[in-house]
Amino acid sequence: MNTATPLDIPSSAPPDHVTIAPSILYFGTPVVLLSTENEDGAANLAPMSSAWALGQVIVLGIGAESQTAHNLLRRPDLVINLPAPAQWPAVERLAPLTGRTPVPEAKRGAFCFEPDKFAAAGLRPEPSETVRPPRVAGCPIQLEARAVRVRPDASGEFLIAEARVRRVHADPRVVVPGTQHVDPARWSPLIYNFRHYFGLGAELGHSFRSQTAVEDPTD
Repeated sequence: MNTATPLDIPSSAPPDHVTIAPSILYFGTPVVLLSTENEDGAANLAPMSSAWALGQVIVLGIGAESQTAHNLLRRPDLVINLPAPAQWPAVERLAPLTGRTPVPEAKRGAFCFEPDKFAAAGLRPEPSETVRPPRVAGCPIQLEARAVRVRPDASGEFLIAEARVRRVHADPRVVVPGTQHVDPARWSPLIYNFRHYFGLGAELGHSFRSQTAVEDPTD
C-alpha cells in the first residue's frame, strides 16, 4: 500500500533540489477523450493528456502517427470529452489501443488495432449538435470543437492542434444553478500525474478573478 503523501513545504524553507531526467513530463494534466471521424465515417476515440485552454481555444498535443492526428489533418471536427475521476478504468482500457492499421512501427508490440474503441472501453457515443464526431455519453463536460490550425511541434514527434470550441455541454450537476458557470466545488477533472490517475483534493483557495467564489462565513 502506498502511504506517501504530498509534501507540505513552507515557502520560507525551500528544500535542496536534485537534477533528474524523467522519461515523461506529465506533471499533473487533465485527461481528455478525443472523438474524431475516420475516412469511412466511423468514430475514433483516443485518450490524451496534453490539453490546455486559451480562452475559447483548446490547444492539444497529439502523437504525429496517431489515428487522431491522421483524422484532424483531413476532417477538423472533433469533440473534447472530459471524463470524471471514476471513469479512469475506461480511459485506461483505451490506452493500449490504436485506430491505425497497420499499427505504426513506433507503437508495435505495445498497442493493438481496435476499430470500435467505444465498445472496447465500455463507453457509449451520443450525437453531437455542431460537429460530426459523437460525444462520449457520461462524460460530465463535452466540448464540440473544430481544429483551425494543426502543425508539427518542435520535436517532430507530435502535432499541435488549436481547436476552437463551438458548443459546451455540461452535466447539470456540475453547473452553478441559474448561471453559465461550472461549479468548481462539484466538478473534478481526471488528472494524469506522471502516468498515474488522480482526482482533485480539497479547495485551497481561489483566484481574485473567480466568478464562483463562496465566501467563508467564519471570516
